[in-house]
Amino acid sequence: MKINQIIREKRKELSLTQEQIADFLGVSTPAVNKWEKGSTYPDITLLPALARLLKIDLNTLMSFHDDLTVIETENFVNEVDKTVQEQDYDTAFQKAINKIYEYPTCENLIYSVILYLEGALALYNVSEIEQYREKYETFYKRLATSEIPEIRDTATSMLISYARNRGDFSKAEELINSLPFSTIDKEEHLAILYQRQERYQDAEKIWEHQVLKGVTDIQTALANMLEIALQEKRENDADFFADMYEAITRQFCFPEWICYNVHLQLALVKKDKGRSLSILQKMLPAMKKEWNTQDYQLYRNVNGSDSTFFSSKLAKKITDELANNEEYAFLREGSEFEELMAQLRD
Repeated sequence: MKINQIIREKRKELSLTQEQIADFLGVSTPAVNKWEKGSTYPDITLLPALARLLKIDLNTLMSFHDDLTVIETENFVNEVDKTVQEQDYDTAFQKAINKIYEYPTCENLIYSVILYLEGALALYNVSEIEQYREKYETFYKRLATSEIPEIRDTATSMLISYARNRGDFSKAEELINSLPFSTIDKEEHLAILYQRQERYQDAEKIWEHQVLKGVTDIQTALANMLEIALQEKRENDADFFADMYEAITRQFCFPEWICYNVHLQLALVKKDKGRSLSILQKMLPAMKKEWNTQDYQLYRNVNGSDSTFFSSKLAKKITDELANNEEYAFLREGSEFEELMAQLRD
């Protein structure tokens, strides 16, 4: 990040106006405005005082610490993940925050590591999650002003989720309305262009991604329609949406365990013990099966991720909740549940 961006960002973080900066340093407000636009730079004699005013050191102000590269950022996120697995979440959190303080202007680092930590909150059954989310929200607010569309829009989406979960629906709506709207599909245009250029693998990779995204969007829609049907006591509709969800998931070669998701949800809501245990007997072992995108013609050019590790961790989280959450106590009546847990341990 350039010095003008650093001055502007740090000033805003401290809730200072350009006039206040000018008064403190004995310069004119238009001079500070030009610094932030990058058309001129502060006099070298002003730099120490400016750094102190912005509560940063000269190295940060002058951006002597270059931003991490994409590869360096990916490697660090992997380190954080390893720390969560081998030590604990809080140690990984402190490691990430220290790195962010070392590279406070590296948006890709902040974006990547905070999103990872956000996802790991649920995956690793972290307690007292609100203390972490308060910190993450401050980072999302920073990233929501980013000049990089992907970072800005994702951060805004996270802020929408936070506001919605707090019940602050007016704030959530305000943030939703701030998101850009476009009917232009950039990926589609690129894929068609690559086909015309005979870059067939590049084009096919985009179309495969479009399939994955499209199916995921349909799954999300069906799951939410099912939830509405349950809220309105429309059981026949809920059963129909669950059947559609399973059919779509199987048809498009998604991991087997995902097929059972919403049927399990239905059985649990109905407190149907037999149906719930029957689904769990198929679903939980399936979560340990390997699934690679390259094994399927639909997705052979898509870069695969370690979905098996993720689903295994999720299986542990589900079994812990079923074994300990009072909401699922009806499953633990009798010997069937313990027999299922014993099979999984074996």
